[in-house]
Amino acid sequence: MLTKDFYFELPGELIAQQPAPKRGDDRLLVLDKTTGRVTHTRMAELASFIPGGTVMVCNDTRVRKSRVAARAQKPGGAAFDAELLFVSPMDALGANALPSAPADSPPSADAADTDSPRAFREGAAWQVVCKKAKKFAAGTRLTFAGGREAAIAPHKSFDGTEFRKLIFDKDPVDDAWFEQYGHVPLPPYIKRGDTADDSARYQTIYARETGSIACPTAGLHFTGEILSRLAAAGVESAWVTLHVGLGTFLPVRSARVEAHRMHEEWFSLPQKTADALNAAKRDGRKILAAGTTSARTLESAYKDGAGFAPQSGTTGIFIYPPYQFKAVDALFTNFHTPQSTLLMLVCAFAGKEKIFAAYEEAIKMRYKFFSYGDAMLIV
Repeated sequence: MLTKDFYFELPGELIAQQPAPKRGDDRLLVLDKTTGRVTHTRMAELASFIPGGTVMVCNDTRVRKSRVAARAQKPGGAAFDAELLFVSPMDALGANALPSAPADSPPSADAADTDSPRAFREGAAWQVVCKKAKKFAAGTRLTFAGGREAAIAPHKSFDGTEFRKLIFDKDPVDDAWFEQYGHVPLPPYIKRGDTADDSARYQTIYARETGSIACPTAGLHFTGEILSRLAAAGVESAWVTLHVGLGTFLPVRSARVEAHRMHEEWFSLPQKTADALNAAKRDGRKILAAGTTSARTLESAYKDGAGFAPQSGTTGIFIYPPYQFKAVDALFTNFHTPQSTLLMLVCAFAGKEKIFAAYEEAIKMRYKFFSYGDAMLIV
């Protein structure tokens, strides 16, 4: 299967640069994945399209202000201004920084970077992505606002991914530091800097567990009023956590879809959610994933014959056609970027032909696309 088969033309003016003036005041396209029928409506009407008894699963991850400026100094070279995206804390060996191997592949020889000197195993280690990554050789020193200093550690590039390992000299950084010195990590197709409004609007109203570099954007459409309407219609809400990282963030660079390798992302499914999902399966009720990250969490956690169990860990699941969903019956999502793993996931869920026809209709009807754009419900 070719990556280029998931490309579509999108007029630039349909890429949302701002959220709707009022949260939840978005358009909603409803797609029947059996018939291909498309209905145009608004988020306020969402509850009328979801059967009572459905369990809706949302991702309660919270976006960290993870884009941080620094002054960099190459070993023996000139100083320059830098910007880093802090992806996740990591142990000194960096095993969690590597993509997951396909199921039929042997373990990677790069799974442990054991040749790092002892000095780089002291202090707090972070996986970071740097603009113009080739400038950030091992030993490059960085000075951040507030006086924190760090260095780029020896690392091994993997599969073309230009992440780096950053080690702070002394005190580990915490979320208070990111709140003070960081910026909201808006995606690159939003062609502006972040504002104070983005601190609230690029965050779901139910965000609790800090750890993502991007928002699970399907959740941006929900308001307290919309959640109350869903509850009144008999829709039960449940929660998982998946910290959005490089697995969701990175584009597919390989010519063939099957060659793409997903980076691991941390997730958690609590006991209460497992119980609600198992009860829904037992009773023949629907499970609705609110967002592709929730869908990936549920598909990772579900075991044939055993159902759901409370768990936490990492997942590198890559869902693309002809994947057969086992856990999820309906999907609430945004409109996704061409050739992305997220677009491939929704194509696996509803069929590529139906998704592309729905996207063509959305473009014709001038829906807004991507993170701050409009919404789609697939039933």
